[in-house]
Amino acid sequence: MAQVLPPFSCSYSPGFSQLLFDLNCTLAISTYQAGKLVFISSIDPDKVVQLPRSFEKPMGIAIAHNKLALATRNEIVVLANAPKLASTYPKQPGTYDALYLPRALLYTGELDIHDLHWDGDNLIAVNTRFSCIARPSFDHNFIPLWKPKFIKHLDPNDHCHLNGLAVSIQNNPKYASALGHSDEPNGWRKNIANGGILIDIESDEIVLQNLPMPHSPRIYDDQLYFLLSATGELVKANLKAGKYEVIKKFNGFVRGMDKIGDYLFIGLSKIRKTSSTFGNLPIAKTSPFCGIVVIHLPTASLVGQLQYENSVEEIYDVKVIADTRRPGILNHTKEDFRYALTMPKGNFWATQAGKK
Repeated sequence: MAQVLPPFSCSYSPGFSQLLFDLNCTLAISTYQAGKLVFISSIDPDKVVQLPRSFEKPMGIAIAHNKLALATRNEIVVLANAPKLASTYPKQPGTYDALYLPRALLYTGELDIHDLHWDGDNLIAVNTRFSCIARPSFDHNFIPLWKPKFIKHLDPNDHCHLNGLAVSIQNNPKYASALGHSDEPNGWRKNIANGGILIDIESDEIVLQNLPMPHSPRIYDDQLYFLLSATGELVKANLKAGKYEVIKKFNGFVRGMDKIGDYLFIGLSKIRKTSSTFGNLPIAKTSPFCGIVVIHLPTASLVGQLQYENSVEEIYDVKVIADTRRPGILNHTKEDFRYALTMPKGNFWATQAGKK
């Protein structure tokens, strides 16, 4: 009889655990298929540990300073690190060097938010259902900030499947990716494999088109990189020439990317054959596993990977939490976080403080 593996079982290369340890960082990944935000850490050069937490349809992750925001089905969950409470977490004392606690819920409704980004103390969201870049609001579900010029009116019918946002060094929205050039409900589905576009937000012009499902545009070292999910490629844009250069090709659906030092961490998904959106893509037949691949960007060489054996088949976002060896996280659906009480000077666990 085959051995039954525990949930979230994974295997990883020695280079993966060593690199996380050397970089003193943790990965945060979102998987809407499994309904989890997962922290992946290396507690020594040979061992990776995971901490999954349940959220409803987690998608885009935004991290800045001590804050983490997560887009879910109906809400954006905002958490903040309380490092002074981390080591004294009652259920696992001496385990964590950071602890992310719920601080706010922004009730967005079903906007199908994809990428998410911190702009100072405010958030910018890719509002896929309304084909626009938006800001969460205390007065409305959202406030539109920008839409492609071919979108004449905002309505909740996902005309072009706007999905990705790249910000400039000055932290301004610069490029957006979408799966189609369409202004009709779900029109992007007509040419899902090769209808993708990249838009310069400042000029409002389409700068690249006929792309195979672009996702995760990011600006690194003044260069624009993005992922072509349908062909499994990491690419770099050459906008002056109106083309792109393939940096690395993978046998899988790539989506979600972040950089620390010279290293890119990229999400790799195993496409379900039953998926109505992605199941017919050629890449679905050659997606061997779901996990994380690590690229040394200067040499474009694969230096490590993590592969899930079960539980996780699709990854949406990947973010690096820098200078953190092993963070903890408490979600807002269980009572634990209510006992964590913080203020600018003083941090307490209520269960401890209440003892005589």
